[in-house]
Amino acid sequence: MAVNIAVIGGGSSYTPEIIEGLIDRYDDMPVRKITLVDVEEGQEKLNVITNLAKRMIARSGKEISIVSTLDLEQALKGADFVTSQIRVGGLDARSMDEAIPLRKGLVGQETNGAGGIFKAFRTIPVLMELSQAMAKICPDAWLINFTNPAGMVTEALLKYGSHKKVIGVCNIPFNMRSGIAEMFHVPVGEVEIEFIGLNHFIFGRRVKIGGVDRTSEALAKSIEKGVDYSPANIVSLGWTPELIRSLGMLPNPYHQYYFQTRDVIKKDMNLLDTEGTRADVVKGVEASLFETYRAPDLDVKPKELEQRGGAYYSDAACNLMVSLHTDRQDVQTVNTLNQGAVSDLPDDAVIEVNAVITEEGPKPVSVGKLPDEVRGIIQQMKHMEELTIKAAISGDYDDAYLALVMNPLVSDEKLAKDLLDELLDAHQSFLPQFHSREENV
Repeated sequence: MAVNIAVIGGGSSYTPEIIEGLIDRYDDMPVRKITLVDVEEGQEKLNVITNLAKRMIARSGKEISIVSTLDLEQALKGADFVTSQIRVGGLDARSMDEAIPLRKGLVGQETNGAGGIFKAFRTIPVLMELSQAMAKICPDAWLINFTNPAGMVTEALLKYGSHKKVIGVCNIPFNMRSGIAEMFHVPVGEVEIEFIGLNHFIFGRRVKIGGVDRTSEALAKSIEKGVDYSPANIVSLGWTPELIRSLGMLPNPYHQYYFQTRDVIKKDMNLLDTEGTRADVVKGVEASLFETYRAPDLDVKPKELEQRGGAYYSDAACNLMVSLHTDRQDVQTVNTLNQGAVSDLPDDAVIEVNAVITEEGPKPVSVGKLPDEVRGIIQQMKHMEELTIKAAISGDYDDAYLALVMNPLVSDEKLAKDLLDELLDAHQSFLPQFHSREENV
C-alpha cells in the first residue's frame, strides 16, 4: 500500500537526505506523495528544496508526487507519516544559545546546557500545536521526530501532547556503530551495540560483531587507537584510556561536554572571536549548500550535506518508517517510553534504547538496572529533562530557573538567574508562554 508523508520543516537543508532515503526504499515502502511544509519565513528555501526534490524523483523514475505548502493542516491531510525537523528561531537563535552561556564561562551548545534548555523552551510549544493538529487531522499517522533536543521533545509530546504515536530518532547511535565498524573493518550492518541512557547521553555497554560479543576488544581498540564517531558539529578531543577502562563502556561524542568541560569551553572560547559559534559556521555551510541545491542540473543529494552535524538523521527516520510500515520487527535505536526497559527510571520517561520495531510501534529491549558507574548522572540528567519540559509548558519563571540550576553544565544559582534573564530577553519573540505570564502578573 502506497503511503503519504508530510515533512515539517521541508525547507531544511536535510530534506534531500529524506528524499534520497525514500527513493532508495521505494520497493519496501512505495510512497505516493511527499508534502513539504514550512513557515512563511522559509518560503525561499522551501522552493529550492522542492525543485531539487522533483529533480531527484524524476531521475529515479519513481511515481512520487512532490508538493509544497505553508498550510500545515493541508499538509497533514491523508498523511501516514509526519517527520519533524524544525528549528524555532533559526540559526540566529542557535547562535545566541551558544554564545551567551559561553561568554559567561559555560558550555555553549545547542542541545546541552543552557542552550539545550532554551531550545526546548522554544520548540516544545510549537510541536504541541503540531500534536493537536495531528490528533484532529491524521490520528493514525506516526510522528517521527528528529527535532532537537529529541529526547525532551519526544517525552513532552508523549506525556502532554494530544497525539501519542510519536517516536524520536537521532544519528548518534548510527555514528557510533559506524565507528566500530571501521575499527573492526566490517560492514556497519554487522555491528550491534547495546545502548543505555538518554538522547545525547547514551553509553554503549555491549558490542557484538556478527552476533559475537566483542566488547572487550572494542574497548581495548578504543584505548589503543582511539575512535572518532563524532558528527560534523562536534570536534572530538579524544578520550583518556582511564575513562574508557573505568567506565567499561563506550562514551558518545556529546559526553565531552560533561567529562571534558573545561577543555571544551577553552576550545570554543578560542573560536568564538575568530570563527564565531558553531551556528555561525553552519550559516556559511547552509549558504553554500543552497547555492549547490539551486543548480538546475543537480538531481542527487550532494556529498557536502555531510558537513552538517545532523547528517544521517533522515536515514534513521526512513529506516524507522519502513519498519513501522512493513512490521519488519527489526531492532533500531529510538527515543521512546521506557516501559520498564531501564528499571532505575520511570516507566513514562523517554529513553534512547534499542527496540523491536513493529507496526504497533517500538517495543524497548530490556537492559535492566543502570550500570553503577553512570546511574547517578543519568538519573540527574533525566530529572533535569523533566524539569525543562515542565517549564517549557508552564512558562513559569521559577520552573525555568530550577531547570537551569539542576543542569550539570550550569549548577550555579546566580549564573542560572543571569542566564535565564538574558536568554529570556534574547528569545522573547519565540517564548510567548513566559512573556504572556509576565504581562498578566
